Order: sequence, then structure tokens, then C-alpha cells
Amino acid sequence: MSDVTKFDLEEKMRKAVDFLKGEFVGIRTGRAHPGLVSDIKVDYYGASTPLKQLATISVPEGRSLLITPFDKTVLKDLEKAILASDLGVTPQNDGQVIRLNLPELTGDRRKELTKMVHKLSEEARIAVRNLRRDCNDFYKKKLNESEIGEDQYHDFLDQIQKITDGYIQEIDKVMKDKEEEILTKF
Repeated sequence: MSDVTKFDLEEKMRKAVDFLKGEFVGIRTGRAHPGLVSDIKVDYYGASTPLKQLATISVPEGRSLLITPFDKTVLKDLEKAILASDLGVTPQNDGQVIRLNLPELTGDRRKELTKMVHKLSEEARIAVRNLRRDCNDFYKKKLNESEIGEDQYHDFLDQIQKITDGYIQEIDKVMKDKEEEILTKF
């Protein structure tokens, strides 16, 4: 397999796995993490701005978040954006900072989150398989144009499949770890 094509394929598959990991950060597991709120969009002077650009987010305790805005005039907008998000937590605004106390997850909510993790993982697997298909098609075209031989073509397909299997295994491991994190009570 040409190094450029192999590199491109692996780079794109790596991005699919990294995207999945990023999506998992936003899934609540019962313990506080700044990633839960960092990408919530806040209407700030008419522009949709991520919360992480407007405030510092810290974790003072296991199940609470402390949001300290850089500009105190944005507190109401932050509060409104958090309420509008699908986080399901009511912010406590004391005029200086916003506190979020994350309640314990119920069994039903844990099952729901596990289903969401499985769905996101399957989407990542599909993306990896689509990349494999595109790469296979590229080499099939090269074979049909007699730019590569039959043996080379089958070697390329084997290498592509090995790369794909490696990334599918990584997706499965990330999914299993997140699922375990969701189902573990703190």
C-alpha cells in the first residue's frame, strides 16, 4: 500500500475515533466534568459562543461544577443557555458564579445513556467502514486501469482490512470504557 494512501486512511480513521471520544466527554456519567458544559452555546452579544470562551469551569467536588464568567454581565445568558441545554440541571446563580450540582443518575437514565453510547459508537464504526470502502474502491480502480497487479490489489485489501479492524477494536474499547463509567455509581 502506498504510504500516502495508508497515512490518509489512518488519519481519517483516527479522526473518527477522536470525534467519538469528544462526543463521549459530553455524556454525563454522574461525576462532574468540565466537558459537560464547555460546548454549550451562549448567546453573547448576538453571537453563538461556546461557554468555555466566556468562563472558567472548575470541579470543586465530585458532582458539582463551578462556572466563573470573565464578564459578570453574561451570568444571565449563561444561566439561560444551561437551562436550555439537555443537561437536565438547574443552575444556581449567586451573582458572581454559577454552581451546578449534578444529581445521582437513575437506573433508567443510565440505560438511556448506554443506548446513546452504543448509537454513537455504531456511527463511528460506520464512518470507519465507509473509509475502508472508499480506499478499496480506489485500489479497484487502479486494478481496472492496470496500474497495479492482482497480487498487489489483494495485498492492499488485506492491509486496509487490518487497519480497519484495529480502529473498530479501538472504538469498541472506548465504548466499553464509557459504558462502564456510566453504569458505575459514585
